[in-house]
Amino acid sequence: MTRHPVVLAVTGASGAPYGVRLLDVLARNRVPVWLVTSSHGMRLLRDECGIGSLDELRAATGGDWGSVTSFPDTDRGALPASGSRRTGGMVICPCSMGTVAAIAGGTSRSLVERAADVTLKERRRLILVPRETPLSLVHLRNLVAVTEAGAVVV
Repeated sequence: MTRHPVVLAVTGASGAPYGVRLLDVLARNRVPVWLVTSSHGMRLLRDECGIGSLDELRAATGGDWGSVTSFPDTDRGALPASGSRRTGGMVICPCSMGTVAAIAGGTSRSLVERAADVTLKERRRLILVPRETPLSLVHLRNLVAVTEAGAVVV
């Protein structure tokens, strides 16, 4: 049975250990993963986990990335940006409120945002793991908007 890849994005919200742990579990279970890490996500990995590069992230997740493919967030033409490329859904963990706002507004300025947009338009599962608090009214409205569009906020 062929498994479709899960798109995993790490953005610049507090909670980098959650993204690292999720990647670790997916990689150890040989789930195909298309990994996209924003520049703010990489900074967060460094600040919260002491992980300063993709090689260090690989080491932190057991080192076996046979099922993981990494894409630069600046490449909006990469595989996760295409609706014709079937995926098993997308998880943004952690998900910044800026990313939530971009998804709610339908902007696609980065690969993370484009992949989320494609995931919603193709009616695939999009799971957002926001970590920022307290939430403003703007944040709450954006969370409602992405939920109404089909995302799952956990």
